[in-house]
Amino acid sequence: MLKRTYLKLMEYQTQQSRQHLEEVRSIHKEMRGYKHDFHNHLQTLKIYLDAGDVERAKEYLLELDSRLMEVDTLLKTGNASLDAILSAKIAQAKSEGVAVTVKANVPEGLKVSDLELSIVVGNLLDNAIEACRDSRGGKFIRLFIGMKGKMLYFSMLNSAGAKQKKVGSLFQSGKSGVHGFGLRRAEAILKDHGGWVKYNSEDGAFTSEFLVPALS
Repeated sequence: MLKRTYLKLMEYQTQQSRQHLEEVRSIHKEMRGYKHDFHNHLQTLKIYLDAGDVERAKEYLLELDSRLMEVDTLLKTGNASLDAILSAKIAQAKSEGVAVTVKANVPEGLKVSDLELSIVVGNLLDNAIEACRDSRGGKFIRLFIGMKGKMLYFSMLNSAGAKQKKVGSLFQSGKSGVHGFGLRRAEAILKDHGGWVKYNSEDGAFTSEFLVPALS
């Protein structure tokens, strides 16, 4: 029974990650399209202004500004898949009042697949966002992702509530449902690739760190 439940949760998590990856790829494609059309936007504004139609020009600028607000959180790490997942999660965190600091530089062509990278990074950020909701002080996430030789290194510090009790490599939670399952999924994927992950809980803060072979 326990094994069946675990498999169902794993299947659900994988389907959710695939759907999320497609959504953020769509956002990334939309922004690339907007940049491609930038010259046309300038030409349209010039026509309105040359005709003295200032109000139409203002309306056009407001519409463009609204579209930019939807994609202004997109990052450029060097890896399109990582750009997508980080951008989506950072936008979610900021919408909940979390101060986010990110430094990330990662190449394309990683041994870890796009789907696996989406699951690992997405789940760790989901956990961080959830922990920030329990924070009694300021909400923050400080994230670094980069290469150490042929290894992909991830380090994140985020605000949290009270210190959690560690059981094995993970932590207990007073919450029910699939809470903590994402951390187990991330750990399993990284171990499959010969990597490791560490979590640490203190009063007011939680840290996540992993290192995994990523280049041939």
